[in-house]
Amino acid sequence: MSIWQKLTYRYQFLNAAERLIVINVLCFVVPFVLNTLLFLFQVPSSNVFSWLHLSADWSVWITRPWTIFTYSFLHSGFFHLFWNMLLLYYAGIFFLNLFQRTTFYNVYFLGVLAGGLVFLLSYAIFPVFQGLRPPMVGASAGVMAVFVFISTYTPDQEIRLLFFNVKLKYVALAFVVLDVIQIPYGNAGGHLAHIGGAGLGFWYAKQLQNGKDIGAPFAQMVQRVLQLFQPSSPLKTVHRSKTKRSTAKPQRTNTEQQRIDEILDKISASGYDSLSKEEKDILFRAGGNS
Repeated sequence: MSIWQKLTYRYQFLNAAERLIVINVLCFVVPFVLNTLLFLFQVPSSNVFSWLHLSADWSVWITRPWTIFTYSFLHSGFFHLFWNMLLLYYAGIFFLNLFQRTTFYNVYFLGVLAGGLVFLLSYAIFPVFQGLRPPMVGASAGVMAVFVFISTYTPDQEIRLLFFNVKLKYVALAFVVLDVIQIPYGNAGGHLAHIGGAGLGFWYAKQLQNGKDIGAPFAQMVQRVLQLFQPSSPLKTVHRSKTKRSTAKPQRTNTEQQRIDEILDKISASGYDSLSKEEKDILFRAGGNS
């Protein structure tokens, strides 16, 4: 098994928050390599990466609608990335103890979307931003959505801060208040985006407590889009066949074939990612004997 295959295999066992952290770290490191290549070919890097930044100029954003999501995978510096990923990691622990990864992704990316829209609307509405059209990057809106969601859903859950315990609801409130009071002192658009993400997380949690999952339509839309680009499985196909096999290869017992059929049924119903490690190993061995 190659190094790439080993990394891919291990990636499959990461939880949703850890997967997002890996992706964000890669998106932080790769541009440094690209910058070197662009430098060597005398191509201004700003011209390339601006296609992923979220511009406050609506006329620019309309021509680059994907940036309402791609901005969240880029960060302005190491500590910008570090603090976002640290909060995402710990918020993810609480979140994924209660909810499935689909709900986690819904909250995170809807938070990114909400933060981006608040950013765009703020620069279009508030007079203080007249004539200013800065770009925005960072995962903060999505991270805030996740943290405020779990703080709203389990407000009395306590975490340890230095020498005393604090309830999640108070920590979330402190983050929001800090963003509000820092707006006049720099990075106003970023702080407003954080508030947008926090608002989405709060609303999502309240709606879910009332029995309504507002992220379900978003998840269905994403699933339909992903199906358009779904690659074929890298594993050899395991055919259900009762035809006679070559004596050069070991034949499966009825019990083994039944187990393989059950795994294939599970893939058909829920996809390859729904398999456990044991089931994937069985299928891999079966493919090698087919």
